[in-house]
Amino acid sequence: MNKIYIPATSADQWAQFLAEPVKQWRSGFSARTLAYSWQEADGFPAEIRTALIDAFPDIQLLLALPEHQVPLPGGSRPSQNDIWVLARAGTHLISIAVEGKVAEPFGPTLDEWRAEGSSGKSTRLAYLCDQLGLVDPLPGTIRYQLLHRAASAVIEAGRFGARHAVMLVHSFSQSHQWFDDYAAFAALFGADAAVNRLIPVRPDGEVQLSLCWVCGNAEYLGK
Repeated sequence: MNKIYIPATSADQWAQFLAEPVKQWRSGFSARTLAYSWQEADGFPAEIRTALIDAFPDIQLLLALPEHQVPLPGGSRPSQNDIWVLARAGTHLISIAVEGKVAEPFGPTLDEWRAEGSSGKSTRLAYLCDQLGLVDPLPGTIRYQLLHRAASAVIEAGRFGARHAVMLVHSFSQSHQWFDDYAAFAALFGADAAVNRLIPVRPDGEVQLSLCWVCGNAEYLGK
């Protein structure tokens, strides 16, 4: 994977990294909405900073990479983060894996993902559980995307020497569509989910993992 990155000067430049740009780069859909929200922000979008500031009062965005791919064992497909962020708070680094949503679901459940069949899936799931401190068997109704997105935050935290990892859903659905799936994922860690609140779910790990669901600014839905 190439490790040379060129800074974006406009949100439209983000489209080139999508798997299906013609289909995904549309007004009112998550890829375009997320890109405009973050590209036009001075650092973090205001609602993101508000959700993180209690835990990280002096948080500063150092680097944000759109469509950042994190390799996983057990297959050729990586976890493709809508945005991956390296931030700093005091002397500590923070790895943030961002999943953007409008009305799109989180993809297949674990049962559906397993049913597709692949010899490497048991290897991959065991690896994801190890990264997150979870024990399989997990409920089949859990969304696979949330597992590998959270693991991405932990994996990249380890790679960059970050103490903290955050899996952050930046949802522009004003009715919080699919929040129940996020809440079910948080419950795996014994945590109660809430909107616009950072939830520590593995505070005693070598990498301290937290989850966060943030409601995005609706003005970007029309971009």
